[in-house]
Amino acid sequence: MKPNPVLLACAIACSLSAETFRDPAPPVVHDVPAIPPPVAKPHPDVRVHGKPKPLPAGAVTHDWKSFLGPTHNAVSSETKLLLDWPDGGPKLVWEMKKGTGYSSPAISGDYLVYFHRVGDLEKVECLHPETGAAYWEFSYPTQFEDRYGYNNGPRASPVIDGDRVYVYGAEGKLHCLHLKTGQLYWKRDIAKEFKVPQDFFGTATTPLIEGDLLIINVGAPGGPTVAAFDKRSGKMVWGAGKEWGPSYASPVPATVHGKRRVFVFAGGESDPPTGGLLSINPANGAIDFAFPFRSRSYESVNASSPVVVDNQVFISASYRTGGALLNLLPDGKHSVAWTSREIGTHFNTAVEKDGYLYAFDGRNEPDASLVCVERKTGKLMWRVTPEWDETLIVNGAERKQRLGAFRGTLLAVDGRFLCLGELGHLLWLDLSPKGYKELKRAWLFAARETWSLPVLSRGLLYISQHSRDVLHNTPPRLLCYDLRAAK
Repeated sequence: MKPNPVLLACAIACSLSAETFRDPAPPVVHDVPAIPPPVAKPHPDVRVHGKPKPLPAGAVTHDWKSFLGPTHNAVSSETKLLLDWPDGGPKLVWEMKKGTGYSSPAISGDYLVYFHRVGDLEKVECLHPETGAAYWEFSYPTQFEDRYGYNNGPRASPVIDGDRVYVYGAEGKLHCLHLKTGQLYWKRDIAKEFKVPQDFFGTATTPLIEGDLLIINVGAPGGPTVAAFDKRSGKMVWGAGKEWGPSYASPVPATVHGKRRVFVFAGGESDPPTGGLLSINPANGAIDFAFPFRSRSYESVNASSPVVVDNQVFISASYRTGGALLNLLPDGKHSVAWTSREIGTHFNTAVEKDGYLYAFDGRNEPDASLVCVERKTGKLMWRVTPEWDETLIVNGAERKQRLGAFRGTLLAVDGRFLCLGELGHLLWLDLSPKGYKELKRAWLFAARETWSLPVLSRGLLYISQHSRDVLHNTPPRLLCYDLRAAK
């Protein structure tokens, strides 16, 4: 498949030295006194349905400390999971009525952190992962309003590192809290300090912990595009790039040719629209290369995180853009392996498995489909539109309606794929270059905007329902399901 000449004409292949940016407002670091961690107590908005099964003997499990999971690529190493469930889906362990927002929980040991908006407050809540019991909460005022009327809550997910948790709100407010107590270490108003105007849908990139750094696609006008902060003090360590604004994608780390790198797919609101991929040396902020890649549409963003595999990186965007695979060369430069219009992800991130990329291509519900693309060549192996008939009861009358996964999300786990459809369907899928096979399906709830990747930790599956269930009238919820096999 021939590379897109328009993209190649725009490509920048250069080695850029680290730039110097001033920290506009180093934060005050609070002296956090040592206090006993609070004991978890029943949460008034949590309904407990029962205990999960014990973990099966020999089950492999992990924490889920950040968006996209422990390896930053929506691939889980957990094993001995429930492959067959009743018609209603896996057993519901507990549910919490939640506010607005599109974030996923972060989990470390016996602590689950969830970030949402309740009224005029952005609220951080710390719960026990198995029971939903509450340890602590931390909140602060917000006035954010989505310009398109979608949702006024936080978009970025919490990040846990050791005894600290970091949250980045929809208005660009960054807080560092003690994981076990909720005490404040430091805070920054990134949008105000770096003079970043509100993007189409607010601030949505989840920060990345890399060593002692907290790395964010700040997108400040005139730079820095990316900034690294000392995770203990909150002070800026370096800035990188001047041209591109903040995207909705999250930075991804990788080791390339034995060297540690961070890949940032930048580009939010700008006119004319600009953005693309940055390869950054986290040691000093030096940019190996910048690869422009962005829709020509003004009302568009880069929202899917980069996928790094075997010294190659895949990026993708919707709005008639497609995907590109870059070869990462030993000297820090790059070459274009291929570009394709067959795989253009909107906000979900593609998943690589055994040399093939799997992703939902499409901008809107009606035009979304699931594709398999050979990573080596960019060849489209197949395209399917997962659909099925559902029986709905509306005003006492029964009727059939054709529904599907639409712009779903994928999580590779235990040789299969978990798929969460954007209307609340959960599926086990067998995906290979030979085709698509549905193994199991359940409709958990009938709610739109189910756009957050499910979180899997210790055999429990956490799903965020972001809008009201139109059939059962249940409010937005955080749901915990038992996905542990019986033995």
